[in-house]
Amino acid sequence: MAANTPTAPSVHRRALITWLAVYPTITVALGLLGPATAHLPLLLRTLILTAIVVPTAAYAFIPALMKANAALSRRPR
Repeated sequence: MAANTPTAPSVHRRALITWLAVYPTITVALGLLGPATAHLPLLLRTLILTAIVVPTAAYAFIPALMKANAALSRRPR
């Protein structure tokens, strides 16, 4: 393996990165959508919430956090 080839973060670090993306996204989405969807059945509220949170986290926040993680991992110690 070349010296400059980035390695994938450990499963524990990936789990932390995922949590760091998902938790605040869910919190903000619930804060914004909670009152507007409170009258809806739980399954429909969950469908709406996950339809917003999953793509936002998967396509925006997780890649950004992975990039930041890679940059931090490359820093000399």
